[in-house]
Parts: sequence; structure tokens; C-alpha cells
Amino acid sequence: MSLINTQVQPFKTQAFHNGKFIEVTEASLKGKWSVVIFMPAAFTFNCPTEVEDAAEHYAEFQKANTEVYIVTTDTHFSHKVWHETSPAVGKAKFPLVGDPTHQLTRAFDVHIEEEGLALRGTFIINPDGIIKTMEVHSNEIARDVKETLRKLKAAQYTAAHPGEVCPAKWNEGAKTLAPSLDLVGKI
Repeated sequence: MSLINTQVQPFKTQAFHNGKFIEVTEASLKGKWSVVIFMPAAFTFNCPTEVEDAAEHYAEFQKANTEVYIVTTDTHFSHKVWHETSPAVGKAKFPLVGDPTHQLTRAFDVHIEEEGLALRGTFIINPDGIIKTMEVHSNEIARDVKETLRKLKAAQYTAAHPGEVCPAKWNEGAKTLAPSLDLVGKI
């Protein structure tokens, strides 16, 4: 069963955020858009490159009224040390969420049972806590946050403009479509 258009399940965990430990729950994801990015584990190879990519685009997420959450199966204590010792991860101004109990990785269906790690999953969640996009792939392939931003803006646009859809390769400001009988077979 797909997680698209489903409510984020209740959860409670800890994160390292801007020099402090904070609690993160499903309520944290409500009231603004959220991007939840799962990674296998701290102190790995591809993960710091993705954290750095998200950090370099964080101002764009903030401008879009969106919070970014990086989730690994480590603890918030590990994330503190990771933030302090990795130049790439040290750029993060968003919560680094620990999921040592695997509650989140299982709820978002990205848990690798035999490894106790997460697949690379990216989820865009609307202000009501509803999952609008999901992308999950093998761990050897890192993501490009620019594509996540494009999908976020498309999700925000269609939420604000019911009855319109964003066609392939749509970017903010581009033309959208209004599905109708007149378009069937003409595109």
C-alpha cells in the first residue's frame, strides 16, 4: 500500500538542532510544509554529501515555509558529534533526527530489517501532516535536493490551485494544465 495521501503516524524521538537536543513528533510536522530525508546512518560516505546539499539549499526551503528533517537510525547524541566533526554536516541548520528504535524508518517503509538501517527515502509532507510525495531508492545513489525543491514547489502550487496539475519538468512560474475532456488525446 502506498503512503501517498496518508497521515504521518504518531511518533516521538529526539534530534540535534542548532546546538540543542529537541523532541520531534508528528505534531512538529504540522502547520508548515516538511521534507523528511532518510539516510542509512551518520558517519557514512554519501550521507554527508546529501546533508551538505540540503544545507546549501536550506534558505530556499525556509523561503517556501518548509522545514527539513534529516533522519538516520543513529541517536541524537551521534548526530551532535557528527555535526561537530564533519565539515559538510556542520553546515546543517535543520534538525538531525535520531531513530534508534526504527519507529520512523518502519512507519515510512524505508527500514532495512537485516541491516538496521534506512533506505534513502525523501518525503514531502503538507501542513496537515499528509504525505504528498515519496521517493525511495538504493543507498548507493545519492539525491539532488534541487529536485526535491522542484517537487515541493509543485506540491505547494497544486495545493493552492485545486484543479490544476504540474506537467513533466514543471518549474515554479511555468505553465500548468487544467485537466478537462478537451485535453484528452491532444497533448
